[in-house]
Amino acid sequence: MSEQDYLKDISEIKNLMNRSSRFISLSGLSGIFAGLYAIIGAAIAYFFLFPDPDEYLMVHSVNFKALLALLAAIAILSIVTAYIITTQRAKKNNEPIWDATTKRLLLNFLIPLVTGGIYIIIKLNSQHYGLSASLMLIFYGLALVNASKYTIGNVKYLGYGEIVAGLICAALPGYGFYFWIFGFGLLHIIYGSVMYLQEKRSV
Repeated sequence: MSEQDYLKDISEIKNLMNRSSRFISLSGLSGIFAGLYAIIGAAIAYFFLFPDPDEYLMVHSVNFKALLALLAAIAILSIVTAYIITTQRAKKNNEPIWDATTKRLLLNFLIPLVTGGIYIIIKLNSQHYGLSASLMLIFYGLALVNASKYTIGNVKYLGYGEIVAGLICAALPGYGFYFWIFGFGLLHIIYGSVMYLQEKRSV
């Protein structure tokens, strides 16, 4: 065996090991849809839930439950859409959808996300509303970065963007609504579009 063939075999083995330890069926379309859902949800909140246009993400007793329900609906729609698209792509590529790697990815994603969610609920119950948007962005970004080592693509860069947006949001009180749209809406659409174009080129 020549040195060139040997190096080629090593490269193929390394690639197979990398594929077996990473969840590779994530699609850019999932990010695009998640961003669209977030923007639509923000529009609904702006026109129907906020009593005063200048009081973005200031929670009032009248619309508190409706706002939480809207956020839950956005999250559920995003999860269901991602599951459907991911399942279809996995079947198309003959890849497993549920294995040890998937479990590790979900665990590493959910630990910071659930922790952040509980902390935000505690702050809301204490009527500390001002940092809600920034905390959502920061903990979501941390969840993405933490889970990125178990998937391919540049998910970690989306996570970095969410964290930076959250920190800037915390430093600029009163603009939480706009940063929430930017982080959960525009960043998702931009990231999803880039990933989708890369997927098309690789086909």
